[in-house]
Amino acid sequence: MQKSGYLYQNFRLFHLRDKRDRKFDYHYHDFNKIIIFLSGNVTYYIEGKAYVLKPWDILLVNNHAIHKPVISPDVYYERIVIWIDEDFMKNTTTDITACFQKASERSFNLIRLGSGLIDRLKNTVRDLELSLSENENEFGHTLLTDSLFMELMVYINRIYLGKKYESEPDALKYDKRIEEILKYIHLHLSEEISIDLLADSFYMNKYHLMHKFKEETGYTVHSYILQKRLLYVSRLHSTGTPITKAALAGGFKDYSTYYRAVKRENCSRHADS
Repeated sequence: MQKSGYLYQNFRLFHLRDKRDRKFDYHYHDFNKIIIFLSGNVTYYIEGKAYVLKPWDILLVNNHAIHKPVISPDVYYERIVIWIDEDFMKNTTTDITACFQKASERSFNLIRLGSGLIDRLKNTVRDLELSLSENENEFGHTLLTDSLFMELMVYINRIYLGKKYESEPDALKYDKRIEEILKYIHLHLSEEISIDLLADSFYMNKYHLMHKFKEETGYTVHSYILQKRLLYVSRLHSTGTPITKAALAGGFKDYSTYYRAVKRENCSRHADS
């Protein structure tokens, strides 16, 4: 699993339309991401759940959520992708990261809008794209663009937090047992977690658990736990926690064990690049 993309601005918007046979690996970002699906044949996998998308569906992809799209090359895939800096979102009078936080709590990342709500989304996105396309020297360019972005985020938060989205069973595919195992891992990163422990706790044969986990998430139990621990330690350290204390909180026996894990991970990324 690899980190993908770098964000040096408050947010970036991409409007993409392509038709190519491209396979994505599981990856994650240090920033939050919104995907507004416009057309194509795409299933998006986020933390063990598969979302079968329809036009104008919105996906909330939390920073450090491991995900990938599976795209049919037979038709054009059009989408709007917005990368958002978390600090920028939190430095407002209202924390507009709330929808991402709630998506993590609900383990549900899809917003499917009714026809009435889609029209407003279209208008807001159109105005934001138009503002971004203007010359930066235009009077009030940054103020207007940031205001339109905030309007979009407030709208998305109101829909998601208020559960004003539509629920369609066919839109989501996942294994309930794997979802519970993922939740358990997230809540117990600081503790010892073994495949035997998980198998006993969830009344599964450990070999079936390993197979099913790989099938549903795309990675092994061990690699998933290690990646989540590394990300957790990194986040703790970035907020001021001393690295030795953060390593212990992330489930590593000591700093040297954490350091060796980081070194192996970096070597693995380099070998895959």
